Amino acid sequence: MLVLNNITFEFGSRALYSDTSWHIKPNEKIGLIGANGTGKSTLLRIISGEYEISKGEITGRKNLSMGFLNQDLLSYQSDNSILHVAMEAFEAENKLHDEIEEVLEKLHHDHSETLIHRLHELQTQYEALDGYNIQYKAEAILEGLGFSTADLKRPLREFSGGWRMRVMLAKILLRKPDLLLLDEPTNHLDLPSIQWIEEYLSEYEGTVIIVSHDRYFLDRVVNKIVEIANEKLIPYSGNYAFYLSEKAMREELQHAQFKNQEKFIRNQEKLIDRFRYKASKAKFAQSRIKMLERLERIDDVAAGNTEIRVNFNFSQQPGRMIAELSVKSKKYAELELFHDAEVKIERGDKIALIGANGKGKSTLLRMIDGSERFDGKLNLGHNVIKSFYAQHQLESLNLQNDLMRELQLHAPEQTDATLRALLGAFLFSGDDVFKKIKVLSGGEKSRLALAKTILTKANFLLLDEPTNHLDIQSVNILIQVLRKYEGSYVIVSHDRFFLAEVANKIWYIENKKLKEYPGTYEEYELWAERNKKNLQTESMKTKSEVQVNKLRNNGKQASADKKAKQKLDREVKLLEQQIAELEKKKELLMAQLSDNAVLKEHETVKQLNAEFKSVEENLASIQEEWEQVYLRWMQMEDN
Repeated sequence: MLVLNNITFEFGSRALYSDTSWHIKPNEKIGLIGANGTGKSTLLRIISGEYEISKGEITGRKNLSMGFLNQDLLSYQSDNSILHVAMEAFEAENKLHDEIEEVLEKLHHDHSETLIHRLHELQTQYEALDGYNIQYKAEAILEGLGFSTADLKRPLREFSGGWRMRVMLAKILLRKPDLLLLDEPTNHLDLPSIQWIEEYLSEYEGTVIIVSHDRYFLDRVVNKIVEIANEKLIPYSGNYAFYLSEKAMREELQHAQFKNQEKFIRNQEKLIDRFRYKASKAKFAQSRIKMLERLERIDDVAAGNTEIRVNFNFSQQPGRMIAELSVKSKKYAELELFHDAEVKIERGDKIALIGANGKGKSTLLRMIDGSERFDGKLNLGHNVIKSFYAQHQLESLNLQNDLMRELQLHAPEQTDATLRALLGAFLFSGDDVFKKIKVLSGGEKSRLALAKTILTKANFLLLDEPTNHLDIQSVNILIQVLRKYEGSYVIVSHDRFFLAEVANKIWYIENKKLKEYPGTYEEYELWAERNKKNLQTESMKTKSEVQVNKLRNNGKQASADKKAKQKLDREVKLLEQQIAELEKKKELLMAQLSDNAVLKEHETVKQLNAEFKSVEENLASIQEEWEQVYLRWMQMEDN
């Protein structure tokens, strides 16, 4: 399908890939992974043709169609509705639709058989492309990605960047390209939408390459992993869980081979040193030196930053009850998010708050924090010290400080080594730790604010999307930190692996109430799936009855359609018979008016002309009626 053969790509003097190859095959679902900065997004741009390689070649199937979802699409704007934007994917269908509309417009004043035939031809082509269902397809995908039916008519410009990205994703999916390139597709999706796209991509008839830091997503969608490491593309035939197991085995073998080679080299060097200066053995020593020079060295496995030591020192221990929230109502204008909702948080609770966007998750965190007004009461427990991480916390950063200084002032009891290690875990390495905060990007500031939150002395944390802007390694570090944390917390996140590792309770919002599942995320998923199946079983009888009624109604409709078509058929034949009779009468009148004997009779001619005019008018009227009935008959025939 597509082959990258011995490619090299360089940014300035730095090579991202060097003399590496990759064969992309039909119907593969591939997860492209690697540490931040290794060039995952860049590789997608190379495949799409946006970037050119320094060396090597890329060959692919002729007329290979591609769809590329990338972060640049966030800037796309349009005054058209999101349904219209998504339906722009159907270029051929839209062109045919416009042509059909033009022909129908012409038929108001041009009733020629040529035009009627052209309409039939266009409608046949449109139906062959399934054109009558394109709006349904677009609506289904947009609603699967979280849009309400009412949203579909709203202009794209009214939506935030994340929602616009969903529209762009819908447009790309509707095109159904042979090769689908997705750069962080779950970044702007909530859990229901992520689960929907997992099912969609699993059944997608084409090749998909996904860059993602969502381990659950990769495990459930991909059947192959390609890792970018040491300027090479390294394939693994399985999902992310398989990759972890296989990589551990490969690294164990590589380390053993490295140790054996090191031992071999030391032994050879001892022999060389022993015989180098003996005339009788000099030739032997030189051969050993050349052999070592030619030896292809095995690299040891790079040590990963897998553990970080951070000590949490609470200034005081809280009581058993952390917080109690009673909400009579919480509204934004006419939209009510919560009504008569209550919740309690006890010491030791590690709570994951999940659900679709727009249900009020972030609002609830702010209500617990005390920074969001609502109709109700909030009671914090004895000795509770809280800390809140969210995007707006970036405002608390001192832009004139460098990263190290910001953390030193915030956590003076921590050593510089610990602070450097923590910054490294959140992707700040080397001299980056001495950058001024004012030069950081939004994502970098988010990571720094999260590092500050982790170092807090608070015994109660509120964390809103803490894994945004983190790679898989950094998420693992955050998991380690939260496992060691002895306080309580409530976390909003769409990263299911992360939630499964850090939560012991699940909150979800249903019917404006806050409901709790007392267990881990994996247990909650199993429970939710069982409930779903039970509801499906309970509704089977009702559905069966509905289906029977539907079949009965369909049968009645089919019978009615048949009768209507037969009626139209009779009307067409009757009108054709009337047209034939009028045309025959018209010919007879024309013959009489051409007779010289008749022309001498003034009154007779006057009477014949009046009759001729009446016949012509009747004929034109009946022909117009025939065209309308015939068009309706053709539509029923096509259906």
